[in-house]
Order: sequence, then structure tokens, then C-alpha cells
Amino acid sequence: MGRGRRASSFSRWWPLVAIASLAAILRLATLGSQSFWYDEAFTPVHVLRASLPATLRNVVHTENTPPLWYVLEWAVSRALGTGAVALRLLSALAGIATVPVAWAIGSELAGRRAALVTAALVATSPLLVWYSQEARAYGLFVLTASLALLCFLRALEQPSTPRLAAFALSSSLALLSHYFAVFLVLPMISWLGWSAVAAASHDDLAPRERTTNPKDLPRVLCFIGIPTLVGLALIPLILAQGGHGTQWIGEWAFASRLEAIAQYYLTGYTGSALGHGVELLVLVVMLAGVVYGLWSTLTAREERGAALALAIAACGVLIPIALASIGADYLAPRNVVAAMVPVSVLLAIVIAAQRTERVGMALAGLLVVAFLALTIDVNLSPRLQRGDWAGVARVLRAAAPNHAITTVELGAAPLEYYLPPLANLPSGASVTVTEIDETGYAPLRKSAGSPPVRGFHLSEQRNIHGLIVYRFTSSVPVTISELALREHAITLAHPEVLVPMPSSGKTL
Repeated sequence: MGRGRRASSFSRWWPLVAIASLAAILRLATLGSQSFWYDEAFTPVHVLRASLPATLRNVVHTENTPPLWYVLEWAVSRALGTGAVALRLLSALAGIATVPVAWAIGSELAGRRAALVTAALVATSPLLVWYSQEARAYGLFVLTASLALLCFLRALEQPSTPRLAAFALSSSLALLSHYFAVFLVLPMISWLGWSAVAAASHDDLAPRERTTNPKDLPRVLCFIGIPTLVGLALIPLILAQGGHGTQWIGEWAFASRLEAIAQYYLTGYTGSALGHGVELLVLVVMLAGVVYGLWSTLTAREERGAALALAIAACGVLIPIALASIGADYLAPRNVVAAMVPVSVLLAIVIAAQRTERVGMALAGLLVVAFLALTIDVNLSPRLQRGDWAGVARVLRAAAPNHAITTVELGAAPLEYYLPPLANLPSGASVTVTEIDETGYAPLRKSAGSPPVRGFHLSEQRNIHGLIVYRFTSSVPVTISELALREHAITLAHPEVLVPMPSSGKTL
């Protein structure tokens, strides 16, 4: 009997174990292979400090994200250092943990088939794997928002004190992970509150006709008040941060951002480099599954589950879009990444509906295989990865001691991270150098390759997976102004000028 129970338990849970193991391999095997890009490098260079209070002060003055991820990352950096694997490990573990949570969400809403496909989609999603390998708050945001959704579903079914407490905790953590969590948490809070109020207003119903006990109302209101208070408490921090570093959002065409939301889900953050043909192929498989699932008709449980997943996902995406259209524009595709979990649940319920039988599971399997192939391609192909600023830094380590670097704005923090102490050359200042290194990416100015000032000549040109380095040298020191260096930058993007920082702490 004991052996039979163990065999039954194994047969029930081995698919989740296998999917979670695949998720771990995809996230951990290449965790340190890509360079830090700007946002990642900004954290160890400008935010993390030896003391937690100093780190939190930097969060207020330099970031636009709630503090939870920085507190956890500070602890990680104290224990493991600030290497790429150390600082990305938290996101990777969060991404792996999201898989069983996604399984549980699918199971709550529609049963085992939906659970299996949801977990597989989340495990292999190129977008979710990307943010599971990034030293920023997005992986934690996805995990905490998914936990909040799971706890919401369970509290909605039975609003007991433990379940409501779990929802209050998980939704509060989601709000402390990313401000866009409010667009997912707020509808959950409203739904729970409305359900409790509706039950209280129909206390004359027979017990078997109720979904919620009228006496639950005070307890529900108490627990949903906790994340509400957490959200309100974050308002002073939001005002103090003042949207640091969000100017780029308004410079990105609104229509292009809307297109990118769908594009990111289909092929990942860098999938556009693969061309629209690949996007169309993934979309055709996805639409075929959805159409067949709807044609086969959903069960009543699947209809309810799909409607709920659709409602939460729609709030997570459409509310930011609506706010952007009236001027409160903070809509960046990566800020709605947590909404992609309920989107995956919705797809899993419809494509793998019970009445689709083997055909639905085969179509779901094709979609998972497409996601897996794209994820592996990103993990192995430098052209689909983050810019190789570590490679640029290896080239620049051979620079003369008295040199200046011009780079795109997104290259400043990575070069400060990978090279000996650098500092921005102050506006209006000058520097005396024998070498000028101009770095960036296409599109290049027509003047790229020509000497920035008389006395210098081009001594080396390198292409490092799409990042360009021009090295100009002079046999004698030459004084050149910050303005002249900036104006001769090789790219059309906003330039930064970096120079070595001597031990005195002053720039050259």
C-alpha cells in the first residue's frame, strides 16, 4: 500500500519536477555568460553600498523602483559579492520558483492540463527567462505578483484567515517589488472586497447557495486593507524618486511600445532581431491552439478560469495603456512583464482545454517547443544577447594610462563596472591624453573613424558582437575639451565622456 501511494505521488508530480528542472537549467546554465547592460551595472556602481541605509538613500535618489529588491540584493552582495552570477542569482531563483506557482494557478483555475501547460510556458518563455537572468527587480516582480494571484484565487474560493493573510502578504510584497504591481493587485483587492460585500448583502440565502459567508466581510476588509496601506505608504517614495531615468519612455513611440508588448511575449526581449517571420510562426501556432480550443468549447470551469485570467491580465496591461493615453505615460513593455503569467494561464486553459484532447496538448507542445528553441537561441547567440560591454572593457584595459573614453549613455555604467575607477568628465572641463577610445553601436556618424583632434591617428578598430571600438593614439599628450570629445562621438546616441579616476578621487 505504501509503495502504491509513493508510485501514485511520483506519477502525479514528476511532470512539475521535470519542468522546474528545465526552468533551472535554462536560467542557471548561462547565468553569468552575458555582460551587464546599463540598468544592471547601474546597481553595483551607483546604488549598492556597504551599509543598508546608504543603499536605501541611493534607491531614493537614483532609482524608480520600490525598495524590496534592493534590500535583498544588498544582502546577496554582502554574502556573495557583486559579480554577474551573484547579482543575477536572486532573479534566477525567483524565475525558477515562479514555475510551481504557475502550475498551482493553472490547477486552481482549470485543472491538471492547464497546470501542466502553464508551467511549461512559464518555464520556457523567452521573455520570462530573459528577466530571470537580469540583475533587476523584474524576476522578483513576476514571482510576487504570481504568488498574489495564486493566493487571491484561494482566498476567493474560501476567505479563511490563513488564505487572506497569505494574500495580504504576497500582494504587499508584489507592491514592494514593482510599482506596476498595483495594476494587478488592485483588481484582486476589489474583487475580494466586492465578493464579501455581495455575500453580506445576501445573508438571507441558504448556506448552500452562498460562495462567501456574510460574517467574512470584516475579516476580508481587514486583510485587503493591508496591501492598500502598503500602496499608500509607497506614495512618498514615488514622489521622492520623481521618475528617475524614465525619460526614455516618452521618446519611444507609443505605437511601437504597444507592438513590443506582443512581440516580447512571442519571441522575447531581443526577438526582433530574428525577423517578423519567426514572430509570425509562433503566432500562427498560438492562434491555431486558441481557435481549436474555442471551437472545441470549454467546460464551465474552464470558462470561469479563462475569464478570470483574462480579467487580471487585461487590468495589468490595459490600465497602464489607458493612463499613458491621458498623459501618465510610464508604459514600458518590461513593466507589464508580470501580466504575462496570467496571459500564459489564459492560453493554457484555452489551448489545452479538456475537449481538445490530444490535439490541444500537441498544439500546446508545439508552442512550448517554439519557446524553448527561442530561449536556447538567445542563451547561445551573442547577437541576441545583451551588449558585450565586458568584451569592450577587455579591449580598453590595454589603453594608455592617460586616456579618455566616449561612449553611448547606456555604456557608461557597464564600463564603470568593468574597468578601473572611471568618472564622467565634467561639462566644460578639459583633459590631457595620449589615447582616445570611442565606443558605441550603430548607427554610426559619418565622421566615425576620423581623428577627433589633430595629432591623433586611428590605431585600432574592433567590432565586438555589434559594439564598435575605435582607438585613436598620439605620440605626445594633447589637451582636448569635454565638448570636443562629446561632439566627435562615433554614434548618434547621447554620448558620455569617461576618464580614469586617480586615487585622490578627482578626475584627470
